[in-house]
Amino acid sequence: MKRMKKAIAMALLAAIALAGCGKDEEPEPIQEVQEEPSIDQDKIVIERSDDATEEPTDTLPEGEVRSYLTGKPVSADVGRRRPVAVMLNNVVDAVPQSGISRADVVYEAPVEGDITRLMGIFENYNDLTKIGSLRSCRDYYIFYALEFDAIYAHYGQAAYAVPYLEQDFVHNLSGISSYGDSIYYRTSDRKAPHNVYIDADGIQKGIEICQYTQDYSADYDGHYQFAEDGVSVDLPEGASANKVTLNCYSVNQPWFEYNAETKKYNRFQYDEAQVDEMDNEQLAYDNIILQYSQYKLYDQNGYLNIDPITAGTGKYITHGKAVDVRWEKDAPWGVTHYIDTNGQEITLNQGTTWVAIILNDRIDQVEIS
Repeated sequence: MKRMKKAIAMALLAAIALAGCGKDEEPEPIQEVQEEPSIDQDKIVIERSDDATEEPTDTLPEGEVRSYLTGKPVSADVGRRRPVAVMLNNVVDAVPQSGISRADVVYEAPVEGDITRLMGIFENYNDLTKIGSLRSCRDYYIFYALEFDAIYAHYGQAAYAVPYLEQDFVHNLSGISSYGDSIYYRTSDRKAPHNVYIDADGIQKGIEICQYTQDYSADYDGHYQFAEDGVSVDLPEGASANKVTLNCYSVNQPWFEYNAETKKYNRFQYDEAQVDEMDNEQLAYDNIILQYSQYKLYDQNGYLNIDPITAGTGKYITHGKAVDVRWEKDAPWGVTHYIDTNGQEITLNQGTTWVAIILNDRIDQVEIS
């Protein structure tokens, strides 16, 4: 299995004074924290190197490598540069989002108020002039972002995320930091807080201000296993999955419909096709992963303490079929592996992937038909 090796150091701090790159707390009404995040673990140091990661044997044109995010050939300058994970607003006043169709992997998870937020993981963002709108961090998203060794872009954070964001190995770009106004911008077409965006230049400027390396960690060798060129993962033993309805998200009520011609799942929410504002094209994905997760409430305000570490079950859906999987991690900050009923790590079709985090008491609100 693929692993990100880690060395254990000091315990996480319960409360940390905010200073430096990306360490400011979000200025939104949050009750004073009465407890530490319940995921009790040691601080992890992720070693990084400027040396190029050794590539597996693969016959590709000179200057190309396999994308860690899609499995497809991409230019080496893009495919071996750390991606950026962007926290995307998903309330009705903030859609359609801009640039989201260029995210190779998208995570959707619930937050307080039963709304969802999205996290798009972008490999090639060089020509993007508008990504967003952005919203604030929740602690579990940090774990998902680090599975891809990504730099995490967000506009503020809930108090429960602060101890995690403060760790040296969490490379984040906070919009409410001292440098935030120089890398993020607001538009006049939407009301605050739904009008914050970032572009390629802002991302690069933030990385340089914070002096983050853009090289992958020396021992990072990817997340998913992808099919080889010309090979199709068809799941012949799987159940029919032409429509996937996520009633577990009661506000946006999203669903996916399989297109047999394109072999992709078209995305819908808020009773209509979900599109990218930049081109008005509907979002579509090659793979869907449903990850059933334990959780509890942090407080009476509804802040969710979703567990991204403890193993669970789920579904892998592709090409009109769905199979059961279980998911597990090598280490708290390691990648999540999805294992089929034969005990083998699943192979994904090359292309884009949507990961839906489903609360474990709402599994029965997922319909696959």
